[in-house]
Amino acid sequence: MEVSVEAAAPQPDDDGRRPRRMGTVWTASAHIITAVIGSGVLSLAWAIAQVGWVAGPAIMVVFALVNYYTSALLADCYRKGDPATGKRNYTYMDAVRAKVAVCQAIQYSNIVGVTIGYTVAASISMRAIRSADCFHERGHADPCGSSSNRYMIIFGAVQIVLSQIPDVDHVSWLPIVSADMSSTYSGIVASPRRFPIMAN
Repeated sequence: MEVSVEAAAPQPDDDGRRPRRMGTVWTASAHIITAVIGSGVLSLAWAIAQVGWVAGPAIMVVFALVNYYTSALLADCYRKGDPATGKRNYTYMDAVRAKVAVCQAIQYSNIVGVTIGYTVAASISMRAIRSADCFHERGHADPCGSSSNRYMIIFGAVQIVLSQIPDVDHVSWLPIVSADMSSTYSGIVASPRRFPIMAN
């Protein structure tokens, strides 16, 4: 008698398009942390210092409530119709198309604005690193001037190359790198060596 062992194919999800989702509370938490904690926290200490210790935390609470509300809205848009069995919206554009068409224009404008902002911020940061290296090599008397245009082009080229990764939502190492970056941002902000004034 022969016994053949075949690898069990993963059960498809209820839509039949992809394997059943195997997410846990830990993976969901990692994705939420990655989405919420970005490079903006690097300027959080400075922003709190500008508005003060009363208004700063109050504004943080208001932003947290807005973030919670918008996240709940987005979660409600995940399925069209019934929240448990309705048709899935696989992209953000599908989700907002199911609710309000004007959200698409707002989202595209947001994507363009965020892209420009990150490109400018990245190029300024790269130029600052280059200037710091120049000061260490030549001294502070040297002007060490450089244009950020070159760094904008480099950053844009890297983004174009990375955007060609097929099925980026299935890349297993990407959420790990993203969560690590969020933790790094938080660690930089919390470091007393980074902000010695706040440590006193």
